[in-house]
Amino acid sequence: MRILFVSPFDFSYPGGVNEHILHLDAEYRKLGHQTRILAPRSPGEAESDDGHLIKLGVAVPVPTNGSTARITLSPFVSGKVRELLQRERFDIVHLHEPLAPMLPQLALLHSRSINVGTFHAARSRNWGYLSAKPLLGLLFAKLHGRIAVSPAALESIARYFPGYYELIPNGIDTERFRPDVPPVQQFGRPTVLFVGRFNESRKGLRYLLEALVLVRREFPDVLLLVVGPGDPERFQRIIERGELQDNVRFVGAVPDDVLPSYYTACDVFCAPATGAESFGIVLLEAMASGRPVIASDIRGFRFVLRHGVEGLLVERKNPDALAVALVHLLADAALRERLGKAGRFRAQQFSWPVIAQRTLAYYERLLRGVREAETALPLDWWSSLRVALRAWSRRV
Repeated sequence: MRILFVSPFDFSYPGGVNEHILHLDAEYRKLGHQTRILAPRSPGEAESDDGHLIKLGVAVPVPTNGSTARITLSPFVSGKVRELLQRERFDIVHLHEPLAPMLPQLALLHSRSINVGTFHAARSRNWGYLSAKPLLGLLFAKLHGRIAVSPAALESIARYFPGYYELIPNGIDTERFRPDVPPVQQFGRPTVLFVGRFNESRKGLRYLLEALVLVRREFPDVLLLVVGPGDPERFQRIIERGELQDNVRFVGAVPDDVLPSYYTACDVFCAPATGAESFGIVLLEAMASGRPVIASDIRGFRFVLRHGVEGLLVERKNPDALAVALVHLLADAALRERLGKAGRFRAQQFSWPVIAQRTLAYYERLLRGVREAETALPLDWWSSLRVALRAWSRRV
């Protein structure tokens, strides 16, 4: 098949949606499908087409859902999108966040292919969907197939645009994240890991820091590793007040090939997010690495992690509950091992080859349905015409 992936987000910046596209793209190319990717370009970067990745429209930062989305708002690339679709004649146009400005909307507007939309985000309210629902409804009607990556994402979109959605989750690279990856170093002390853009309040780092003050009573030398982009100065007051200077280490962003070695260096992984998480990729990364997980009991995380099986779910925004869970796991090596093994087994069910095959099977069902409808159409029209002629003759 000829498949076009469309992302609303600047491909120069890492993110869950772009990672999802890259993995599906790689899996399909292995299987012999012809794939291309359409995404916005970074400021100062020229429009380009290297035969695989096409960059159109300048991305600008837009605050959304407690984070920052780098999307293009320019409608002036509409003609170029239309020319691309007419020239390439894709079998499948797979749009990620298909109602997001501006590339997915333009591609959906001009597409004459089978259109599949994957919805990733989970939020309690979407003012964009609410205010532009009449116009977005016209684009939504052009989707032949709709995918939600989790029940939380499904609930978020179906609130505004009800209908059938195939549930196909995000995936994990189980070859990259493995229990036998050599750790970045042996810290020789109880070690907790946090991974994420910690400046975003929805990631919940402040609650983990407050919990760490309580954990120190049982484990004075506990170490929290904070991996990801952000400004540590924002948390300096909490650290000083809790006397955590020797217990917290801000690592910063690390290269993709180094990240797995941080997971295997920790005893427990903690994701204290407060909400607006549709899935929880970092949970899967930790589970694939064979590490037990403590996470907030929010819907996006419950889809991935089962309480007491692969880890522990605790009340969100509750440092006391986080502290109890952390002490419990840090004190019980056998429990950590059992949860870690169960996590590795579950993560394999989310491996990218498995997710790619499920998505591909959905494409094939949609293509088969459209072909059957096209085959039946002339007969339906002929039947309708005969009924109309009989009715006309009776009136005459």
